Amino acid sequence: MNNKIRTDAVRHLFEAVLCLRDEEECFAFFEDICTVNELLSLSQRFEVAAMLRQHETYLKIAEKTGASTATISRVNRSLNYGNDAYDMVFERMKKNNADADKDAE
Repeated sequence: MNNKIRTDAVRHLFEAVLCLRDEEECFAFFEDICTVNELLSLSQRFEVAAMLRQHETYLKIAEKTGASTATISRVNRSLNYGNDAYDMVFERMKKNNADADKDAE
């Protein structure tokens, strides 16, 4: 993991994020802490990662998300050589969705 981000300020931010209880609190917090463009950029990268995991082409990803090929390439590099955090989150989301489907039955 990149030691450059392991600062007290970043830890404090993560502590705050971990305190958020639901989607509405996330919307409120991130709207206050990020510009609209910052938040849209983060969400775009997350969508790009999901589409790359589904083996979509760069062209299709660019068309659907509006991401540049440079952004797509950067996200792809993180998926292939990063900390596997995208995969961890995608698996947890998949499990949460499966659990929610079971509860709905």
